[in-house]
Parts: sequence; C-alpha cells; structure tokens
Amino acid sequence: QVQLVESGGGLVQAGGSLRLSCVSSGRTISNYAMGWFRQAPGKEREFVARVSRGGRRYYGDSVKGRFTISRDDAKNTVELQMSSLESEDAGVYFCAADEGYVTTTDVSAYEYWGQGTQVTVSS
Repeated sequence: QVQLVESGGGLVQAGGSLRLSCVSSGRTISNYAMGWFRQAPGKEREFVARVSRGGRRYYGDSVKGRFTISRDDAKNTVELQMSSLESEDAGVYFCAADEGYVTTTDVSAYEYWGQGTQVTVSS
C-alpha cells in the first residue's frame, strides 16, 4: 500500500506556472501507474494526467500542451509541471495510484489517493 502526499499548490497569476509534487511512502510507486486529478468547487473530480509504469504519458484535453507529468521511481515522486495557467485550472489537485495496467481516466480505477493540494489562479 502507498500513502501519497501532495505539495506545491498555492496562488498564481493567470499565465503563470506551478509545479506540484507527490511523494509516496510505503510501497514504491514503481508498482503503480500514477495520475493527477483536480476538483473545483461544485464540480466532479476531473482527470488531468497519467503516467504509466513505463513512462507513457496521457493528458486531459484541457491541459494538453500546458501540463507535463513526470515520475522518478527512485525518489518515489510524481510531479506535475503546470504552465500557462488559466482560471479554469483552479481547484484541489490530487495525486493517485492505480494498480491496474489499463490506461484509464476513470476516478474509480485509482485505489490510492493523497489529501490534495489547493491551486488558486488569479486573473
């Protein structure tokens, strides 16, 4: 089992950048596909990005070309580099781990979740 802890959230101006980190304790993340999700007030949790065990990356349509997900299994860390931030990017960002091997954006497929980190974008 893994315990995930996110950090790096904060307040940023529209057009700016932010880098989120997710550190795992317990089992190594090399056993999991890792993802980032976000949730804005009153909205459902939304898929942002996923990186497979082998390093293949997948992105939600709204963040393609602006966000980059990466993993460092030696450090048990997953990061999300966000640039050209927009007001629509604001919300709580969650790191998640998936034991499965099928690429999915489905929230229910991810077994382990962090507590989230808040991202606020000012216009």
